Amino acid sequence: MPHFNWKGKNSYGEKRKGVIEAPNIEAARAHLKKIRITPSKLKEKPKDLLENIEFFQPKVTGKDVVIFTRQLSTMIDAGLPLVQGLEILGNQQDNPTFKKILLQVRSDVETGTTFADALKKHPKVFDSLFCNMVEAGEIGGILDTILARLAIFMEKNMTLKKRVKGAMTYPIICLCISIIILGVILIFVVPVFDKMFTDFGAALPVPTQIVVSMSNFVKNNFLYGLVFIAIVIFLFKKFYATERGEKKIDAMVLQLPIVGDLVRKVAVAKFSRTLGTMLKSGVPILESLAVVAKTSGNKVIETAVFRTADAISEGRPIAEPLEETGVFPGMVVQMINVGEAVGALDAMLEKIADFYDEEVDQAVDNLTAMIEPFMMVFLGGLIGGLVVAMYLPIFKMGEVVG
Repeated sequence: MPHFNWKGKNSYGEKRKGVIEAPNIEAARAHLKKIRITPSKLKEKPKDLLENIEFFQPKVTGKDVVIFTRQLSTMIDAGLPLVQGLEILGNQQDNPTFKKILLQVRSDVETGTTFADALKKHPKVFDSLFCNMVEAGEIGGILDTILARLAIFMEKNMTLKKRVKGAMTYPIICLCISIIILGVILIFVVPVFDKMFTDFGAALPVPTQIVVSMSNFVKNNFLYGLVFIAIVIFLFKKFYATERGEKKIDAMVLQLPIVGDLVRKVAVAKFSRTLGTMLKSGVPILESLAVVAKTSGNKVIETAVFRTADAISEGRPIAEPLEETGVFPGMVVQMINVGEAVGALDAMLEKIADFYDEEVDQAVDNLTAMIEPFMMVFLGGLIGGLVVAMYLPIFKMGEVVG
């Protein structure tokens, strides 16, 4: 349907403007009259030549989905029909991609499709966890409560990701800066010194000879080096895209000192939070574990969760197969065992998630505290070493001139 830009005044005489979707201009004018808007300007919005090319459209962010989920929960709790809530939230979206999706969901629900099934048509925006919980909420008649829990869950998940990304940003930036500085010195600065030293005809000190050799190598093989790096990255991605490669690399990551411990804690926090939220919302445990496994972010943990689900389907309690995988810490297994025994597994999983959120915070702080002095020493040693190597011959220049 076409869109129409409008300007006008509401019943209080206040100026308003916006965009409305309608089959024709008469329907658009009738809709504005219905919401008590007196239009002073109403015309069809020009078509965007790139609107059908997905690459050029803005992405739907996690923040967009969280705000939508919380607002829809409030509307349903206040007694507003689902279709009307989706229409209101869709029309007020600034993100055209998300607006289009929400209005499509509203249209599907209006024609008799369940809310969960309508959301499943957009897996890039609403993942399996979201859809399964919404389905449980629809069946149980507690959709507003489920949406509120989903919003809280996604907010905590986003906070966790930000903390980890924040810890990784600093060393990556420092490493990139050091590589750029090193490249500039070797390609542009060292050759100038090399020519000057050669003109004097004196033998260069060993450190200076090493730096000059490095400079010549980088200058002569710069393009080959870029091609080599591109090929390595391409092959790595190809290998990681295979199930065997993903499992091997994820297993190696878990074995890394410090970083491996952080990845494991993040995975445990995410596992506990996701499973606890789904069980609390009434999603069966086997379905919950299937969703948790796919959203774990680590192939080793995904395999462990699927093995646990298989064992539960055979009638075993959840704690035993979790312990047998050797992936989850003993404390987590014991707490899950206690929670299962007293019939409060969802509450126990929430406590585990809260505990590991704090553990992740501490691990991120420790990692940052360790990286900062290491990067300072690394950058100082790198740049300082190059400067000293270049100035060593200058100290002998007086002897050469004499």
